[in-house]
Amino acid sequence: MPGINIKMNSITGTRSQVKELFRLGLPIMVGQLGIIILSIADTMMVGWYGTAELAAASFVNNVFNLVIIFSTGFSYGLTPVIGSLYGKADVDKCGRMLRNSLCVNLLVSLVLMSLMFLLYVNIHSLGQPEELLPLMRPYYIVLLFSLVFVLLFNSFKQFSDGITDTVTPMCILLGGNLFNIIANWLLIYGKMGFPRMGLTGAGIATLSARVLMCLCFVAVFLISNRYKPYRNGFRNGHVNKRDAIFLCRMGMPVGLQMGMETASFSLSTIMVGWIGATALAAHQIMLTVGQVGFMMYYGMAAAVAVRASNFMGATDYPNVRCTVSDGFKIILGMVAIVSVLMLTVRNHIGSWFTDSTEVAMMVSQIVIPFVIYQFGDGLQSNYSNALRGISDVKMVTWYAFIAYFVVSLPAGYLFAFVLGLGLTGIWLSFPLGLTCAGLLFWSRYRKTMKKYEKNV
Repeated sequence: MPGINIKMNSITGTRSQVKELFRLGLPIMVGQLGIIILSIADTMMVGWYGTAELAAASFVNNVFNLVIIFSTGFSYGLTPVIGSLYGKADVDKCGRMLRNSLCVNLLVSLVLMSLMFLLYVNIHSLGQPEELLPLMRPYYIVLLFSLVFVLLFNSFKQFSDGITDTVTPMCILLGGNLFNIIANWLLIYGKMGFPRMGLTGAGIATLSARVLMCLCFVAVFLISNRYKPYRNGFRNGHVNKRDAIFLCRMGMPVGLQMGMETASFSLSTIMVGWIGATALAAHQIMLTVGQVGFMMYYGMAAAVAVRASNFMGATDYPNVRCTVSDGFKIILGMVAIVSVLMLTVRNHIGSWFTDSTEVAMMVSQIVIPFVIYQFGDGLQSNYSNALRGISDVKMVTWYAFIAYFVVSLPAGYLFAFVLGLGLTGIWLSFPLGLTCAGLLFWSRYRKTMKKYEKNV
């Protein structure tokens, strides 16, 4: 197994760590960028169909983003577990953990779907524009049924990342996204004999793509030689309470941390809805484009978590530190690139998505707070994943609560409605929350690494 010699082959020196991080991280980033391209295409296609549909999609997508990011974070708990076992070459236990993860994620998906259905029946009570509700409801229901496939896919993806196979998930994601874009074109606009379904068609396309991606990963795991060493442990390993509880203990704090971060954006979307449909449309456009930075940072940060967990399994703490440090340097470079790019195209972004001059003007105004929060986003991405890689996730939920619920959300209300800054005020609160979270994660990482090194 490749993992047997991880300690013997410990990579020293910054250049070597950077190279390894790019080897692992680039496929993750490409897969993440594929998600962004899909999201941008979704927003463009819906926006060209109608501004009302774009505003409705903004609300529903942001509500579901909260659940999807939580479920993704919950699945992230599997990565350091598999990464550490991979470092010890324990392939049978890797397979058993995947089986337990699939069962746990299936149960979690059913709970989340139940909660989201309760929200659906009360959607009229959330203060959104009345004229958008008939568009929101069918789109919401279709996305609801896709949640189970999101969680099952995440189990396979985090398992693959943990064994350093980041290429397979990338290929499946890109193929699924391409399918989704084509299905969007067919179902939103009624092309090639398909019915013209508008926003509901976009939802059906998303559901179909998520089912397809999940089935593809199942096929790859059952057939591919790359996964053959793990199939025995998967078949013979039993679903058991001990492993399930352990995975929940690892995944729940990360899921809540990421969920709270997303909640600060999703709950902010509700406040944006109080401003009006035009603000909602501009907010959705900027959130869609803004994912470019977040997905890039998290792609590289996921590689940091994988590499750090491999070295933790081999008890190679100097290379854990080197990995985390080099990962942050790479992310800072990405922050600079994203910031310059967004400032350059600031006055053109809105017109890519809609012909509404008012919406486009609002988009250009909130690019500035977007650029301001890039450093904080990169900081929290790197060090939250560093904590995940060294299996120290106990405090991340509390740190996220402080950063996003104590700092960011109240600041958004203050800036937007008390100080009268509107949509720009809500966006000015994001740098405060993200930077606060990043500093707390960084401090915890330093403290934990000192503890590990002291016990050597």
